[in-house]
Amino acid sequence: MAETIATQTLATQTLATETLATETLRARVRWSVRSWLLIAGMWTRAIMSYRASFVLMLIANLATTSLDFVVVVLMFQHTHQLGGWTLPELGFLYGTSAFALGMANLFVGSIDALGDRIRSGTLDTVLIRPAPALAQLCAERFSLRRLGRPVQAVAVLVWSLGAVQVHWTADRVLLVPVLLISGTVIFSAVFIGGATLQFWWGEAKELQNSFTYGGATLLHYPPTVFAKELVAGVVFGVPLAFVNWLPALHILGKPDPLGLPTAFQYASPLAAALCVLAAGYAWRAGLRAYRGTGS
Repeated sequence: MAETIATQTLATQTLATETLATETLRARVRWSVRSWLLIAGMWTRAIMSYRASFVLMLIANLATTSLDFVVVVLMFQHTHQLGGWTLPELGFLYGTSAFALGMANLFVGSIDALGDRIRSGTLDTVLIRPAPALAQLCAERFSLRRLGRPVQAVAVLVWSLGAVQVHWTADRVLLVPVLLISGTVIFSAVFIGGATLQFWWGEAKELQNSFTYGGATLLHYPPTVFAKELVAGVVFGVPLAFVNWLPALHILGKPDPLGLPTAFQYASPLAAALCVLAAGYAWRAGLRAYRGTGS
């Protein structure tokens, strides 16, 4: 009887501890989101003080990012297919990858300035403020002009969805918003995970850019034009293939060049969750390794 009571007490204490840990985590997440919103709102009000400048910068950003798709269109002036994919199908790849990268850059892109703060010693001031350091760095110099890329990507995506020859089923329709959200989360995690390398290597920003901007450019084109080793690398290494390649194979009815199980085409949310965990671990490890400047 005493053993039963002790077991029940232990189970109750364990449940209470787990509940407390969950509530603490939720509170930290809510405070991080609120901090990001407050800082982003502050920068937005500052930018909107010069509305003409903001509009001109937004138009310039929109025009500049549009050149990426112009290159794809020019390629199809000389061919009808690229790696077995038509122009509308490449438009789908372009729209999904550019949207995910653009939204990730909008939300957390400022984190790539982490190295500058470490070198100048101003990261110390961020760490002593009563707000999560990651939220502060992600929202720093928040700019709505970065909306140019995702807005242009949405326009290309809408056009491609109307032009592709696809038998739309419930799972294919659902996969489109799922891959857009998951892709945004994956690129956000890559931004943060790559930036944390600057705690140990001050010039890691260029390496980070090769996986973010370079990775998005890679995803503009079908996997069939690349070596299988490269495709495998963005599936099992840095999982950028889950941003759009793998779900697009199912949506567009294309064969998988690697012959992976069908479950991989639905695994973008799982890949996004694993990327967030990896980025979170890297961020905590970076903060523990940082020694400060004493400023």
